[in-house]
Amino acid sequence: MSEFIKELHLTTEFSQDRDIDSFTKHIPLEWIEAAVTQTGRASVRKRRFPAEQAAWLVLGIGLLRNRSISEVCDKLELAFPDAKGELPPLATSSIIKGKEKLGAAPMKHLFKHTATQWEQSQTFDDVCGLKLLSIDGTQFKTQDTPSNRHFGYAKSTTNFPSVLAVTLMSTRTHLISDAAFGPITQSEIHYAQQLVGSAPDYSLTLFDRGFFSAELFTSWQGVSENHHWLTPIKSKMRYEITESFSDYDHLITMPISPQAKKSAPYLGDTWQARLIQIPTPKGEIKGFITSCVCPEKYPLKALLDVYWQRWEIERGYGELKQYQLSNKPALRSLKQEGIYQELWGILTSYNIVRLEMAEMAKAHKVEPLRISFINALYLIQDEFLWCSGRSPGTIPKKLKELRENGKRLILPEKRKRKAYPRAVLAKTQKYPVRYKRKNTTRS
Repeated sequence: MSEFIKELHLTTEFSQDRDIDSFTKHIPLEWIEAAVTQTGRASVRKRRFPAEQAAWLVLGIGLLRNRSISEVCDKLELAFPDAKGELPPLATSSIIKGKEKLGAAPMKHLFKHTATQWEQSQTFDDVCGLKLLSIDGTQFKTQDTPSNRHFGYAKSTTNFPSVLAVTLMSTRTHLISDAAFGPITQSEIHYAQQLVGSAPDYSLTLFDRGFFSAELFTSWQGVSENHHWLTPIKSKMRYEITESFSDYDHLITMPISPQAKKSAPYLGDTWQARLIQIPTPKGEIKGFITSCVCPEKYPLKALLDVYWQRWEIERGYGELKQYQLSNKPALRSLKQEGIYQELWGILTSYNIVRLEMAEMAKAHKVEPLRISFINALYLIQDEFLWCSGRSPGTIPKKLKELRENGKRLILPEKRKRKAYPRAVLAKTQKYPVRYKRKNTTRS
């Protein structure tokens, strides 16, 4: 009898008029209203499709890649009743017009606010008292229209204009804390500079080798004494050893290049970092440098374990593009402003999936990355079906199945990474090669 009452309460909860559960649970209506009000996009007149509803639409589009704009609008039941109290479907042209009127600024404001709130709510383990983050860049293709050509063309995608995005991502949850993006004609370091100050206090940010810049790292560390960074070394890096902590652990001094001095005269002539070298099976010396210079506070073994986690951001990008964007070659929007709006919506929707995964991990007492991204994504997409056209009587059964089968979303533990020498694939020959046949004799 108690189980029946419990399921009855669940039925009542899901039978009430409501929006997408994962959206409204994590994004209160007040945050949406604040985003459109503070950016000057609030609807003054009463409309069937006001700016607040357009913001929900952009989030829905970011989550449901394979559905048209009108389908997403209908599933979310975003349009208000008309003067007669009826709810006829909105014309696609009206939906697009309302979306364009919203612009990109409210979606950017919403992403920044939600990312800050959600990042603070995560309390997973850190390393040496520092929260682990990663920074790297990725590209998004756009439709080849006159407006989108403003973004420029990448060497690998000359048929499509492309947007270059650089994000700050948690290595433990893959939650995106901040992002900067724009024309691909700018460098990754240019967009990374816009993220200076975005990392929380007591954090260690892992940078890819392509972000090697004295100006960037000095600015990153200069926010406070608790903002640290780590990056792989380059083969031709110049340095002098100032102090040695062990055979492969040193405090080094590096010269500032003339180009860096010209753009940032305040840098001086040299800068310091800690160099940790990693011998390879072939006798080569690789490694990384970091601002965590105190060996007592930041032991060598702990930093070596952190070094291998720099690939986590690539995994996050792969799941975003392969599953959430369904491997679609280009973004939907045909105009520059729409591209910015669409990307802010995609990143916010992506964070909602990651937040749900973090809550599942807490419930099952596992690490967040052991929850399957694609299955968590499917669960949230299925909630669209629950909110429209589904009989309330079938909801408790569905929820009970999800609760019982929740452990199926847990992935096996990852094997520890082993260091292997880098292998380079042989290039294909332009011309056919004739091989000599071996002489064979019959017995």
